[in-house]
Amino acid sequence: MYVGTLSFDLLLGDIHSLKEKRSVVRPIVAELQRKFAVSVAEVDHLDLHRRAGIGLAMVSGDTAHLTEVLDRCERLVAARPEVELLSVRRRFIGDDDQT
Repeated sequence: MYVGTLSFDLLLGDIHSLKEKRSVVRPIVAELQRKFAVSVAEVDHLDLHRRAGIGLAMVSGDTAHLTEVLDRCERLVAARPEVELLSVRRRFIGDDDQT
């Protein structure tokens, strides 16, 4: 069993309220969940209007499949014109990793 995670740090466009921020972040979260069946949520910069942190996780028995899905998720977020992708952090955890 393998777990893969992505952490996205996003800069949002001309946003002036948390309500406007939600209208940008929620569709991204929903599309990732719908298209790729991953667990995803806004996890950082919750009180800032123009920044968002999105965390994503997926479990798979195959590292190749896991890598493919995480690559597709990253491309989807990077292609969104309403956000600027500042950074992405990727992590893999396998059965043989120590916790």
